[in-house]
Amino acid sequence: MEPADRPDQGTAQIRAAGADGGPRWLTEDEHDAWIPLVGVLIKLPAALDAQLQRDAGLSHFEYMVLSRLSEAPERALRMSDLAILANGSLSRLSHVVTRLERRGWVRREACPGDGRYTNAALTSEGWAKVEATAPGHVAAVRQLVVDALSPEQVGQLRDIAQSIMNRVVPGDDWLGSLPHSSRRLFAAGLAQRQLTCKMSLPRRTWCSPGPRPFPARAV
Repeated sequence: MEPADRPDQGTAQIRAAGADGGPRWLTEDEHDAWIPLVGVLIKLPAALDAQLQRDAGLSHFEYMVLSRLSEAPERALRMSDLAILANGSLSRLSHVVTRLERRGWVRREACPGDGRYTNAALTSEGWAKVEATAPGHVAAVRQLVVDALSPEQVGQLRDIAQSIMNRVVPGDDWLGSLPHSSRRLFAAGLAQRQLTCKMSLPRRTWCSPGPRPFPARAV
């Protein structure tokens, strides 16, 4: 199979031609929607990353890794699942987890259900780092995104983002949608995780762009 014919392992294949074989140019309304989105895609990640680097010494991706682990049952996930939840590749995650291990926030351990897999687990120091970092990060998310929208627009943003992600990563294999047994692991750990959150944290919502299973969200 030629490289151009190979599927891109979950990444959407772009079809630029229209039904008549010509390019499908954007309409004026589509263009007016697309240009601001391009700005958001470039400027928003940089702004979020700058706040985290300034206030916590973390990149946005490093924070995503820590926060996803903080929300998981037993605060541990298979590396492959964590890569999906953090919206990164497994190779990138491996490098980041190595850095976080050196700082004492994450540790690698064998998956108790299947020794062929490796888990990343949040340490007590990592949990404390999430607690310390989340308020500032969520304040930035609110200032830059949530508070700029009405409640109705927040719901629309969720739906729009999900629709786009379903095109970018076909098969729902992205944030919140996990393969193999992890769906069952999340469901089975839900009750225990809720109790853990109640005991270890004030009952608050750090950030909730939509209904979520856990009472505290570090974003």
